[in-house]
Amino acid sequence: MTTIEIDHASRWFGNVVAVNDVTMTIGPGVTGLLGPNGAGKSTLINMMGGFLAPSTGTVTLDGRPIWRNEDVYKQIGIVPEREAMYDFLTGLEFVVANAELHGLGEREAHAALATVEMAYAQDRKISTYSKGMRQRVKMASALVHNPSVLLLDEPFNGMDPRQRMQLMELLRGMGEQGRTVLFSSHILEEVEQLASHIEVVVAGRHAASGDFRRIRRLMTDRPHRYLVRSSDDRALAAALIADASTTGIEVDLSEGALRIEAADFGRFTTLLPQVAHARSIRLLTVSPSDESLESVFSYLVSA
Repeated sequence: MTTIEIDHASRWFGNVVAVNDVTMTIGPGVTGLLGPNGAGKSTLINMMGGFLAPSTGTVTLDGRPIWRNEDVYKQIGIVPEREAMYDFLTGLEFVVANAELHGLGEREAHAALATVEMAYAQDRKISTYSKGMRQRVKMASALVHNPSVLLLDEPFNGMDPRQRMQLMELLRGMGEQGRTVLFSSHILEEVEQLASHIEVVVAGRHAASGDFRRIRRLMTDRPHRYLVRSSDDRALAAALIADASTTGIEVDLSEGALRIEAADFGRFTTLLPQVAHARSIRLLTVSPSDESLESVFSYLVSA
């Protein structure tokens, strides 16, 4: 049972705060680190992997500090998002080089490449690899020493559907073996398919924690905002504001539309077409105005 504990950890670069007083526990199984781009996910992973020291707070593996602790590094495999690789090497040479850092050799490198289905291309130069192939050879180098902890930063970027499915099956299997697997993503559906537990971060802060159902419920239960254009905006606004599902309506003259805030998402989406039909009002535009990940996660932080 290998567990990473992050305790009131912050990390800043000059005047920029990348991670702000984060506390979370990453245990065995597959955990998704979810958040929009720039949320601090990579910085958190780099602290968990021993590449960065926390400016304040602690990051430990089974109670032992990770930063500058060679014994702990033996238990950790990391797949960074950055594409910096030795393009002049073959895939096999690259993985062997990483194996040798752990006192291992070619036998372990061959096994790791087979695990990620890259044996067929192991003698090709990395410079000839597609982005998805590069992701998989980085994965092989992270697995070569059979780590109990695997940290992956946006691992599905650039993968085709078959590669994505194969990697998901591999990570799911590792989680079922009792390994501690954490991967970051800004795509909710990726996390839903794979992670048994989710940690949400935005703007460097810990926003929410739980299984997928809880995170989805938090997102659905928040106030939703819509931009609505119709054949009679004032009559529509008067009818909608009388219902408890609608908490606010603003007439936006510059847009020629209504800006509506709905507290009860399910009821409002049923009510709107019913009200329009009953009053012979044509709905010209109905579009969510706050559906970006940034707005969703920002709500979770402030909730």
